[in-house]
Amino acid sequence: MNKLKSYINFIKFRLSILVLISALSGYLFAGGSNLTEIFYLMVGGFFITAASNGANQIWERDLDKLMDRTKNRPLPTKKMSLNEGYLVVFICFLLGLFLLYQLNIYAFILGLCAFLSYVFIYTPLKRITPWSVLVGAFPGAIPPMLGAIAHTNTFGLLPGVLFFVQFTWQFPHFWAIAWVVYDDYKKAGFSLLPSKTGKTKDSAFQIMFYSLALIPFSLLPWLMNWCGSITLITASLLGGLFFLYAYKLFLSCEVKDARKLMFASFVYLPIIQFIYVFDKI
Repeated sequence: MNKLKSYINFIKFRLSILVLISALSGYLFAGGSNLTEIFYLMVGGFFITAASNGANQIWERDLDKLMDRTKNRPLPTKKMSLNEGYLVVFICFLLGLFLLYQLNIYAFILGLCAFLSYVFIYTPLKRITPWSVLVGAFPGAIPPMLGAIAHTNTFGLLPGVLFFVQFTWQFPHFWAIAWVVYDDYKKAGFSLLPSKTGKTKDSAFQIMFYSLALIPFSLLPWLMNWCGSITLITASLLGGLFFLYAYKLFLSCEVKDARKLMFASFVYLPIIQFIYVFDKI
């Protein structure tokens, strides 16, 4: 049982599930309904995400020892050997790509690109430059695009718009997390807030700016006439509330307001994405 718990922590099971919800929303919004395709998308996407998360922990295993939030992960605590970690990542990676290939070659390519960019570009950049957040936003925004392309079998405007909405959301979402765990991140040499000054008005302003930009960007499916008035109303209201949390952080620059924004971001995205699905014209 303890070994199973270690594997669950190693692949960041809960995070993987959130990624799958986003991919499923993209698939359904694109008009997909085939249960076999949904199986390949969900299970294949889960394994690719698990492989990415596991590879990230392998890469940062020595750094994880330094941070309170990660020091109890399987590799730093020796609950899992390094060889076990490599094996889990290898198996999940191959299974994930195999299942995505059953959908189409584009789903396979997106899964491969998400893994490679997250593990071999974003992860090492985290200790070098705050621009790593921009790099990480690309694989982070792939799930809804992958879901849409799993059905459409082509890159097009609809998958691109879904990608762009989630891409924009990544910035206030991740910077809110970086604000909350700022001191812990510093122990490992991570500096991921947008300003070199750290938890200041400069960083808070950029968080607020992207939160504001998310409002018109989240309305793109409505502007494209893919959704109806429910999307217009809901996206505007939720976007306004999300911006309000960011504005409060700008005024206070306190961790408690960053934490509220962080939790708001977790709630915001799945609601918006499934409003698109339910309100599709």
